[in-house]
This record gives sequence, C-alpha cells and structure tokens, in this order.
Amino acid sequence: MRKMWKYIHLYRKSMIIALSLMIVELIVELVQPLIMARIIDDGIVAEDLGVVYRYGALLLVLTVIAFIGGVSSSFFAADVSQGVGHDLRRDMYRNIQMFSAMKVQQFATSTLLTRMTNDVTQIQGLLFAFMRIMLRAPLFIILGIVMSFIIHPPLAWILLLTIPVLFFIMFWLMLKGMKYFKLVQEKIDQVNGIIRENLLAIRLVKAFHRMKFENKRFKKVNTSLKDKNKKALWVMEIVLPITMLIMNIAMIALLWFGNIQLNAGEAQAGEVVAIINYATRMLASFGVFSFLLMNVSRGRASAKRVNDVLDEEPDDVTTNSGGTAEIVGKVSFEKVDFVYPTTEQLVLKDLTFSVNASEKIGILGETGSGKSTLLHLIPYLYTASDGSIYIDDKPITDWGNQVRHGITLVPQEGFLFSGTIKENIAWGNEHLTDEEITLAAKDAMLHDFVMSLPDGYDTLVGQRGVNLSGGQKQRLSIARALADNPKILLLDDSTSALDAATEETVLEAIRKRACTTFLVSQKISSVIDADKILVLEKGAIVGLGKHEELLRNNQLYQLIWDSQTKEEVRIDEV
Repeated sequence: MRKMWKYIHLYRKSMIIALSLMIVELIVELVQPLIMARIIDDGIVAEDLGVVYRYGALLLVLTVIAFIGGVSSSFFAADVSQGVGHDLRRDMYRNIQMFSAMKVQQFATSTLLTRMTNDVTQIQGLLFAFMRIMLRAPLFIILGIVMSFIIHPPLAWILLLTIPVLFFIMFWLMLKGMKYFKLVQEKIDQVNGIIRENLLAIRLVKAFHRMKFENKRFKKVNTSLKDKNKKALWVMEIVLPITMLIMNIAMIALLWFGNIQLNAGEAQAGEVVAIINYATRMLASFGVFSFLLMNVSRGRASAKRVNDVLDEEPDDVTTNSGGTAEIVGKVSFEKVDFVYPTTEQLVLKDLTFSVNASEKIGILGETGSGKSTLLHLIPYLYTASDGSIYIDDKPITDWGNQVRHGITLVPQEGFLFSGTIKENIAWGNEHLTDEEITLAAKDAMLHDFVMSLPDGYDTLVGQRGVNLSGGQKQRLSIARALADNPKILLLDDSTSALDAATEETVLEAIRKRACTTFLVSQKISSVIDADKILVLEKGAIVGLGKHEELLRNNQLYQLIWDSQTKEEVRIDEV
C-alpha cells in the first residue's frame, strides 16, 4: 500500500476535507450520549421540561450537522477514491504499453485485465471505506472509552477489558483473510482466462463440438473460485458473530453492574444510559469491522498485484540518442542470435545479411524456422540475444522504440478494432484524407468490396472483424499498413488467405511503393520477383539470393520449388 500514497497525495485536499467532515460526525456521535444523560438526569428525573426542550433542540441541530457532514464527506471521499482509481488504471495502461512484447507475454492477458479492473476497484473501495468508516470506527471506540471514564470509571472498566480481546481476534482474522483473498484474485484471473479463450475461439469450439469439454473446463475453475471465495468470506463473516457474542456479554455485565451502582446510589440513571449507549455504538463499530476487514484484506491483496505491474520496469522505452531522424530503409543483421527467455534453444542462429533501402526481400522456410521471430526483431519488438541489428547503419538499440515510426508490421491474422472500415484503415492517422484512405484500399484490392457494402467505408466492423472473411481481414490490414506510408514494410505471411490473382495484384502495388519490404511466405510464387530471397532452416540462413540463383545452387529451395510446382501441375490436371 505504500506506493498508493503517491497517488493519494495528489488528492490530499479532498482527503483532508473528507476526514475533517468525518471527525465532525464523530464528535457529534461522541457528544450525543452526554446530552441524552443530561436530558434524563436534569430533565426527566428532575421533571424540568425546559432542560428537555433545550437539550432536545441541541441534539436535533447536532444531528442535522452530522447529516450534512456525512453527505459532504462521502462526496470528497468519492473524489479521492475515483481519482486514485483513474490514475492507477492510467499508469498501469501506460506501463503495459511500454513493456516489450516478451514481457507482455510473461503476464497473461486475463491477469492484466483483472488487475486493471477488479483489483483497482478493490483499492477504490478500500480508500473510500478508510475515509468514511475505517478511521471513524476505531476512533469512536477509543474516544468512547475515554468518554465512558469521564462519565463513570467503574462501568468504563468493563468496556476497556473487552476491547483488546476483540482487536486481537480481528487482527488475526485479517491476516488470514489477506492470504485467502490473494488466492481469490488469482482464481478470478483463471476464470477470466478461460472466458477469454472460449469467446475468442467460439467458432472453433462449435466446429469441433467441444462445448461439453469447455463447460467442464469452466466448471472446474469456477468451482475453485467459489470454494476459495467461500473460505475467504467465512473467515470475514465469522467476525460479526464473535463480536456480537463478546459485546453482548459486556452489555449484560454493564446492566448487571449498573443496576448495583444505581441501587447503591453511586451512579445516576443518565450515566448508566450513556455508558450503555456508548457500548451499543461500539458494538455497531465493531460490527462494521467485518466489512472493513474484508475491504482491507481484498484491498491489500489487490494493491500488491497492482504494484507488481507498476513496479515492473518498462523495457520498451525511448532510447533514441540520435534525435528524430527519419528512417530511409536499410536493414542489416550481423551475427544475430535469439533465444526466448522461457527456453534455452536458439530460435535464430548467427544471422548475417543486409537489405538496401527500397529492396524487396522474401523469406521462406519450414514452420518453426524463425521467420516471424526475424520480423519481430526489426521493429524492436524483441531484443537480439547476441549480435547486432542496424537500421540505416545505426544500431537499433540507439533508435529504441522510435524506430517504429518508420516500420509497419502486418501479421498473418489481421487484428481489427471496433469501428468502421475507414477508421480501421486510418487507425492512429486521423490526418489522412478520404483520397489517401481510398488509395490504400485500392492498392490492397479492398476498394471494390467496400463499395459493394451499403454503408461503404462507414460500414461497422464487428468485434475482431467477425463479419469479414479471412482474406478481407488480411486486405484491410494491408490497407492500414499502406496508409501509414512506412519506410520498412513487414508482411508476416499476410497474403496467405488471398487467391493467386488478388495476391499478385496486391504485391505488385506494394512493389511500386518506395519502401523496403520483407515478405514471409510459404509460396515461392509470392517472392519469386524479390530482389533477394532468404531461406531459413532451423533458425539459420541456408540460402540467400535471387530466385534463379537459389534454384541452381540451393538444395532446400529446389525441394520447395519442386513440391510446389508439382502441386500446381496436379491442380491443373484436375
């Protein structure tokens, strides 16, 4: 929670006002039993209605003041809790945005969602409770005992001996609750993870008829969440019965001893009533503790999980030491190795090659040969384990994430955002004109399809583009990349869903653009006209050159060519 104070400090004025108004409520609550004692002893017992009216009016005025103070305190407390929640989500989001692609993969998407929503909400609830009742309850208990000693010390001793026992029990239960609620939050992560996977793959689930299997998976994690939550809530809920038992015993002792004091003439009726009033309100304060302990336990567990994200050093920061120079497009690899942190196996081995600005390079290789990983190194999404990568003869580490201003990556499965087709093409480039958007769509062979739609470019794209085919999503992703006018364009098998004629037209439009293009493909026909073709096998370069050169000298390339041309012959025969 210590890190949270940095955020709370920004709202210290609202917090001070909220706490001050809470203290006004507290003072009124502490004074009320005294006034009631005066009404009983000096008014009712003495049969003086003037005293009853005067103190009754004072009690009414104080009640109104407490009401206004309580409402106002809630307003300022909400300002603090909502403001801190807003700032936490903002900073977590910014920090996550600055994580490298590797670090993002270390945190599951489901846990990041839970931490930015559920965990932040728990912290907000804790802050609001702190300002409204968390301080007020213990303060009333402490000051209530002090007031009890002022009114009648012998009776006050009964309350004083009861309080430490209750505090000890609650502190022990709070420690237990913190442990359980941390497990609850982890179980929520798992539930969110299953839900997210199922919704993203709903068509696959239905196609394989795996609804029963998915229901079992969800039932397992959902039941586990229920069991952990029940245990945590049981620990918290047991506080109230224990409190009621101990305080009711104390109340019986007060009534018994108060009766003795009244009969002996050592206490007045108003004093006994006042002490019992304090005891009743203390009982209510302790009753609130079950709610408070739940908030504290959940809030502290959530704060730890939020801190884990905020404390994680962002490694995708701007390290540009050369100003904001624009990229020309030359790319060089020198003895580059890459190892994923979770494995010890080299994914890329000793890569050395160079591509001049505006050249087109094709990348071929079997599945798992490192083609996509190579592309991810160029925009600095991954950091090379060894060796050096240069963009325009400058080390990529000097560019930092600024290198991405001139590089655009198109993945195989194009990701589409909620909004219109026009908004997806111009994503992040609000300055683009309609003509520029249309040109990019035409180059991606998307324009005719868009114009066939009733709303044209204003057609809404469903979540993740569910109302578009695979080829349409790929073309829209390519149009978005072309609209960005990159100096280096990375196509990660992003034409795989296109038919041969459409693919050829799209690639021809890309060839006419003055940008360095890396095209990963499974088909030689897609890269046959490239300035260079790079052939990968098990992460190593086994061939580099033009189509004709590789066809003469590279055995793996020959095998790929033979298998694909034979397949084409069989198709033609059919």
